[in-house]
Amino acid sequence: MDAPCDRQHLLGTSLDEFAASCEDCGMPPYRAQQVFEWVYAKGAHDFAAMTNLSKPLREQWARQWIVRTATVDRRQISTDGTVKLLLRWPDGAASECVLIPDGRRRTACISSQVGCPVGCAFCASGLNGLQRQLSAGEIVEQVMHVRDLCEPRTPEASAPPGTPPLPEPARLSNIVVMGLGEPLANYAALLRALRIINAPWGPDIGARSITVSTVGLPTQIRRLAKEGLQINLAVSLHAPEDKLRGRLIPWAKRVPIEELVAAGREYYETTHRELTIEYILLDGVNDQPEHATQLVKICRQMRCNVNLIKYNPVPGLPFDRPKTFAVQKFVERLRERGVNVHIRKSRGLDIDAACGQLRRSTLAR
Repeated sequence: MDAPCDRQHLLGTSLDEFAASCEDCGMPPYRAQQVFEWVYAKGAHDFAAMTNLSKPLREQWARQWIVRTATVDRRQISTDGTVKLLLRWPDGAASECVLIPDGRRRTACISSQVGCPVGCAFCASGLNGLQRQLSAGEIVEQVMHVRDLCEPRTPEASAPPGTPPLPEPARLSNIVVMGLGEPLANYAALLRALRIINAPWGPDIGARSITVSTVGLPTQIRRLAKEGLQINLAVSLHAPEDKLRGRLIPWAKRVPIEELVAAGREYYETTHRELTIEYILLDGVNDQPEHATQLVKICRQMRCNVNLIKYNPVPGLPFDRPKTFAVQKFVERLRERGVNVHIRKSRGLDIDAACGQLRRSTLAR
């Protein structure tokens, strides 16, 4: 169980664990079900809101457990409906989570670490290195904060004039672990959080609506394949040959693309879930026809689809958004050779939308 401060974090605890704790204190196990209904079905932030429980019981639990530990330090709303939150944890660390509305779909993009150890050359997440791991409870708590935005339980507080409105209410439908950090480098906490997020007594997000994005750690990919979860795996490739990939992603120097492809094949053979290859297009760096041809050869070695991402520039980094004609040519070359490819819709360009930007701008201040 997670233990922020001197109280245990309820959001990092399973229903069975909390029921066992109730029994140890001489309470019937059904009390645990009552509490979890308040937390996950009704969105209660603390025990004081659980009005069908006696006041002494609520006070007792509040001394031992905490439901939410973070405060919303900053909130940015894009004109396209994207909402980005900077959460401040009790130790002062900060991480980001994002609500991405698309039609009736509502996706939460959440972080797995505070900062990032990978240090991708084009990304703001790792510019200040890794501060610490997020606990399972903190990973789940991000989901709950984003769910508050798209499934409000209380009226929205008045916002300053000119602030764009929140998206229309709709059920949180998807989770992508694509925020700050390398998820598979925080494996134990990630797996506990995913099981809670997927649980019918928890946020109850279907496994096939959950995607974990990794820079590519073959041992952990093979381990994840055997966990019995039907989640989606996205591999951040970003370059179709080892030398260029090593320049863009320092950790890639440890793992040749050939080894990553082999792990990807094993993931599909075990789970029967196609991989997604994520590929950020950087102007003049990895968006040329020869790069597309090399990428085709990789895709033919495993069951996958390609998700192209037009770079969202980060101030101070020497990379630019790709030109429209280069993107079109890249897509055409892939499709002509039978690769299933999509272009991810750019979101939140008018706010600090790129991963790590909001946290970085806050640290700078």
